[in-house]
Amino acid sequence: MRGPHNIIRLIRTGATFERTGAMKVVLDAFDAGPLLRMTIRTLVWPFQWLGYKGDVNMPPATRALTALGPAYIKFGQVLSTRPDVVGDDLAVQLRVLQDKLPPFSMDEAKAAIQRELGAPTDTLFSTFSEPVAAASLAQVHKAHLADTGEAVAVKVLRPGIEKAFRKDVDAFYFAARAIEVLSPASRRLRPMDVITHFEGVVAGELDLRLESSAAAEFAANTEGDTGFQVPLIHWHLSGRRVMTLDWAEGDSIGDNAALDAAGHDRTALASRVLQLFLNHALRDGFFHGDMHQGNLKVAANGDIIAYDFGIMGRIDEYTRRVYAEILFGFIRKDYQRVAEVHFEAGYVPANQDVDEFARALRAVGEPIFGMDASHISMARLLSYLFEVTERFGMETRTELILLQRTMVVVEGVARSLDPHMNIWQVAKPVVESYIKQSIGPKALLRDLGKTAMVLSRFGPQLPRLAEEALIRRNNPQPQPKPPSLAHQLGWMTLGGALVGAGVWISALL
Repeated sequence: MRGPHNIIRLIRTGATFERTGAMKVVLDAFDAGPLLRMTIRTLVWPFQWLGYKGDVNMPPATRALTALGPAYIKFGQVLSTRPDVVGDDLAVQLRVLQDKLPPFSMDEAKAAIQRELGAPTDTLFSTFSEPVAAASLAQVHKAHLADTGEAVAVKVLRPGIEKAFRKDVDAFYFAARAIEVLSPASRRLRPMDVITHFEGVVAGELDLRLESSAAAEFAANTEGDTGFQVPLIHWHLSGRRVMTLDWAEGDSIGDNAALDAAGHDRTALASRVLQLFLNHALRDGFFHGDMHQGNLKVAANGDIIAYDFGIMGRIDEYTRRVYAEILFGFIRKDYQRVAEVHFEAGYVPANQDVDEFARALRAVGEPIFGMDASHISMARLLSYLFEVTERFGMETRTELILLQRTMVVVEGVARSLDPHMNIWQVAKPVVESYIKQSIGPKALLRDLGKTAMVLSRFGPQLPRLAEEALIRRNNPQPQPKPPSLAHQLGWMTLGGALVGAGVWISALL
């Protein structure tokens, strides 16, 4: 229910940050000014008694996000890959969220497996370990198949996770609606659409049958990728709440000391992880949407192993070409072409000045060319990018949210391996290869051939479809109005409104 009761949830968010000490950690990480600190603390401090206590043995930020639930944990997982944005200390704290959360009991895990697979754990597996990793939505056990002795990973959803996630998403919806009402300028960022997209993406993680299917498709697409592995699914031992796949043996890609001790080349790994992501996004249009350190290992032979396929991204051919042209334009420093592509794709309103937009893009690109990653402040860069989108009236592209978020995460993983990596030099060969194959005379002929095939298949139906379209145009159906916020916000005092919005904003900082 997306009603006023969610204000309590949002106030509790800020109160939990204050009670656990995470508020100061976050404000310090983002180098917040005195006025912002005073405003947030004034709004939140009186309500800290409403905050969750959390696990006192955890660092403050991890303690707060863990206490608040799975949706907040997901947010922390993304920030954990960005030490350049949140600082090294906070990034280390948040990295615990990737796969080191408190597990649920063995009895609950075995009961879930028996309910899902219809047989006791002892019958299916010759060994079944204590949890080896526990994340926000599920935990993983190492086991050996009873019939073959093969080592496998068994993933089991947390009990009651669906209800907990629903509660968080309801609060996010209310916050997004309240922000749109209280701050009309925020509507261009389409916060409601962003939350809807987030809900759809994570909902896919709550049905492990969908994750198994995604893993199988991803494995087929990447079968020929050198230096990359995807564990295979054991379908007969998988269901909605349980998934079994090959065991991935290796060092975490986030453990630099272990990688160095094993003799792996971290510079090569950094380049490969970025190029693999670009290949999957551009070549296949199907990419791993959660490529943080907790979901990547490095095998003894140096191969990168990916797992946890609950969040996968898919982009159509047109969007891939637009994305590639934008990247290629930045690589060549052709800011005019980058600006034109934005206008052609409709990412910038047509009433804006393309030359002015190109000049703004040059101010984004020039400071980061010819510099290694250790000298680039992503926090400042992202801040300026936000100013550019606001100045030119650019709306949030919900179909690109996951792609953009994953790009940020992957780039953060690569920087953690090699702080001196030149992102553009690494990306150049992949983008150039895709441009040659997808844009040009050969690509045009290929597109025309696909169009002809579609027309030949649906040609006999075109007259009927055209007639139906004309009828709908001439007799439009009334569209239902969105639900009013009057019953949700009418009872709120001005102070209540400010507290609700202020706490939400503080939670996102």
